[in-house]
Amino acid sequence: MLKLIIYLKYVTMVREGVETMPKDLVEIKSLLDENLGEEIIVTVQMGRKKKRERRGVLRETYRSVFVVDLDQDDNNIDRVSFSYSDVLTHSIDVEFV
Repeated sequence: MLKLIIYLKYVTMVREGVETMPKDLVEIKSLLDENLGEEIIVTVQMGRKKKRERRGVLRETYRSVFVVDLDQDDNNIDRVSFSYSDVLTHSIDVEFV
């Protein structure tokens, strides 16, 4: 079983009890590519103890961004995109449900 968790400070891939941390944007993109179509929770760090959580489905990955289709019940907008550097610089948390 594969469990992918992207935390503030690092990206962790847990497979059979072994953790590895991607060290660059290419590895982060490939991890997200493997989970296209999965339900996702993205927590955005807005500064000074403020966070915003968005729930949706990981739809597309491009060269420098990935796109999430948001749940219409919880959000006013349909889609949002984030860069892989947001993950690398710890600006967002990504968790697959």
